[in-house]
Amino acid sequence: MSEAKYKRVLLKLSGEALAGEQKTGVNVDVVGKICDKIKQVTEMGVEVAIVVGGGNFWRGRNGHQMERATADYMGILATAMNGIALQDALEARGIQTRVQTAIEIREIAEPFILRKAEKHLKRGRVVIFAGGTGHAYFTTDTAAVLRAAEINADIILLGKAIDAVYSADPKIEKNAEKYDKISYLEVLEKDLKVMDSTATALCRDNNIPLLVFGIADPENIVRAVKGEKIGTLVK
Repeated sequence: MSEAKYKRVLLKLSGEALAGEQKTGVNVDVVGKICDKIKQVTEMGVEVAIVVGGGNFWRGRNGHQMERATADYMGILATAMNGIALQDALEARGIQTRVQTAIEIREIAEPFILRKAEKHLKRGRVVIFAGGTGHAYFTTDTAAVLRAAEINADIILLGKAIDAVYSADPKIEKNAEKYDKISYLEVLEKDLKVMDSTATALCRDNNIPLLVFGIADPENIVRAVKGEKIGTLVK
């Protein structure tokens, strides 16, 4: 019997999570460790979709002297590079994987088509959603919630550099309160920056639970899927 608590999950990975301590680019060893745990989760019978960011290559806010949409589209392309890197690492571990992008890059990835994504997931393939929402002014957090709603994911697993949700930045405020559970309304009212407000509201409106945990230890992916008490559960 599977030890998994969830049947279908959406894992949100930041681009920075793929860079490791080098902060930029793709750290092959770090990506490999994350993909080892994703493989373990799939072997538990869990259907896994991934939304990946692009901050290890480019962040829209870095282009402050650019027109906003131009900077954001550069970020969209960065997520596609990360998606391909994840696909390569997963397939090297024997996991069938498909990358679907919100903008068409047919030579390297499928365009996002919900019915095809559903078919891949049901066949045990990992589906990586790259390209954000395909639109400027929307973050990959919003893309993660959007895709989770579309595929009816049981939960969003949000791997971050910090291990939970706190009342303030624990690196600055030593007395910051750590939350084991919190509501979306509280996150919005307290402006806790778990995700951007658009993504948080979309999660709330679609009643999708969110588990925030530290990705520095990739084993947390497995713990999260098993329903172990880690990080912060937002409902």
